Amino acid sequence: MDFGKAFTYPFDDHDWVKKILIPALIAIIPIVGQIFLIGWSLDVTRRIIRHEPAPLPELDFGRQLVDGLKAFVIGLVYAIPAIILTIPIIVVSVAASSGNTTDNTTNGLVAAVTLCCNGLIFLYALVMSYFLPAAYANFVANENLGAAFRFQEVIGLVRAAPGAYLIVLLGSFVSGIIAQLGIIACGIGIFATLAYSLAVNGHLYGQAYNEATRNTSIAKIY
Repeated sequence: MDFGKAFTYPFDDHDWVKKILIPALIAIIPIVGQIFLIGWSLDVTRRIIRHEPAPLPELDFGRQLVDGLKAFVIGLVYAIPAIILTIPIIVVSVAASSGNTTDNTTNGLVAAVTLCCNGLIFLYALVMSYFLPAAYANFVANENLGAAFRFQEVIGLVRAAPGAYLIVLLGSFVSGIIAQLGIIACGIGIFATLAYSLAVNGHLYGQAYNEATRNTSIAKIY
């Protein structure tokens, strides 16, 4: 893993301004723009996995939007356990608010259930953040949405390179801070730093996948 390279590689491309700015402008479009941007970042992952000499992709709106939609589905499926854990919070809250009493026992039950479920959601979110990059990379490497849900393969990738995926987690945290810097710049600056941060993430996802496949029998299918 080359941690620093993920942050510097965009500037090695002589067209980096265009390749970052155009996706950033598209990202201004509500919902569609953000979905497209995720797909665009996974195009970076695809190019890293394939060892393309210029990792920053050219604009391919249709394909990148479809990739983004598929990535949204992947994220949604992986988030199902967290969604399920919100149900007890809703149930006890509704039950408490619809009752005739608001005694300490009821309030204590609501607080206990909320605290427990929120704690489990937080822990699951950490675990999901660790495994989801492998799912995304398996999807683009195989050009098959179902590959993201071959959980044995996804777990195998992470087990083959646990340190690499820890670096991905750290890099995603750092890139997230960079994305927030756009708020200071306002306007297009918000979307420019977001596009850059997702490009960093895409590079890290591809690097981790390549390291994992060097250490495992999981085959790359192009």
